[in-house]
Amino acid sequence: MSKTTKKRKPRKQPAKGVGDIVEEVLEKTGAAKVAKFILGEDCGCEDRKEKLNELFRTTKKPDCLLEDEYKWLKEWFAKESTTYRPSERDEMIKIYSRIFRVKTNATNCASCLREIHNKMKTVFETYE
Repeated sequence: MSKTTKKRKPRKQPAKGVGDIVEEVLEKTGAAKVAKFILGEDCGCEDRKEKLNELFRTTKKPDCLLEDEYKWLKEWFAKESTTYRPSERDEMIKIYSRIFRVKTNATNCASCLREIHNKMKTVFETYE
């Protein structure tokens, strides 16, 4: 007796941004086929999708560190200190805000700083 195996659907990648979501909706409604029929294979959909993904990301992937940010973090984590002076706190928050694309105000909240510190350490360690 031979076993019949079911074909597995390829695992779907999570949406990178709004462009992927729009593409999925257009494919499920059939609008993508109509657009390709009318406009041809190169209808510009891929360019629009990439632009929308770039503008409106849904993933939390951080941006890359700049060289001076990397150097500052390297010095900071080499100290293994978790006590921030105000200027150090402000620099850490500035880097965090840029790479995670969030607006974060200066804070003295210990749990908030610990969370930022831990996320930045994780990002930094990916470079090491």
